[in-house]
Amino acid sequence: MMELKGKVAVITGAGSGIGRSLAKRAARAGMKIVLAGRNQASLSQVEKELREQGATTLTVQTDVSKQQDVEMLARRSFDSFKAVHLLINNAGITGGSICESTLADWQWIMGINLWSVVYGVQAFLPLMEAQMDQSRIVNVASVAGIVASADLGIYCVTKYGVVGLSEALYYELAQRKSKVSVSVVCPSYVKTPIIDTGRNRPPQVALETPIRLTEAEMDATWQSLGTKSNSKVWLPDDVADYVFDAIGQEKLYIVTHPESKAWIRTRMENILNESNPATE
Repeated sequence: MMELKGKVAVITGAGSGIGRSLAKRAARAGMKIVLAGRNQASLSQVEKELREQGATTLTVQTDVSKQQDVEMLARRSFDSFKAVHLLINNAGITGGSICESTLADWQWIMGINLWSVVYGVQAFLPLMEAQMDQSRIVNVASVAGIVASADLGIYCVTKYGVVGLSEALYYELAQRKSKVSVSVVCPSYVKTPIIDTGRNRPPQVALETPIRLTEAEMDATWQSLGTKSNSKVWLPDDVADYVFDAIGQEKLYIVTHPESKAWIRTRMENILNESNPATE
């Protein structure tokens, strides 16, 4: 079991949602924390909260869809703390009907959800292996990376990619007898601002009337999604606690919501039986 107290965590998408909660949980474990994200104001607010808890922090404004930004994040992290023991590739956005999306939509969502994980592994793994100290890469995917659904096609493609990358990396690290290990997190519904995709849309994928949700609208949307899918909507703090417990157990697969396992089982049975999935 990896000792976390005094070690260094780097968390992308740390300004809100699951990333913010993971940072708070890392602080409770006594870790030093590098907060990465695009919104400097959000990062600064999280940093203030963590420092009030007594945590040592560094904020690095980072566009994870850009290789140079992620490489800069790795340099800043190692220059400041001389090591990284926990890399959490958490940044993500949702959306993306395959039938209705443009190529710009694909490029935007793929850049943040999938390429950011590739860049993170490429930039951090060699440095983490060179430490010769037990450490872990945690990639945040989704149950949508195992079970596909309509209207989230691009999101599913990216999260399937994150799951596959993590599984393949697990085997490679074992073959190398590396001191770095890997986990992939597959949550279902979590009450975060991820559904308010309009807030981060770049100009090339902006809608004529950008979709922006109020807090009340987001609450109602999460309630509706949970009811329709018969799934409990978790809070980010609950996910963070579950993830850190699973890290302590050295799990590759971290599936937060129990009801997700029935969906996964149905998909696997359809594959083994060569049966078409139900569409209603």
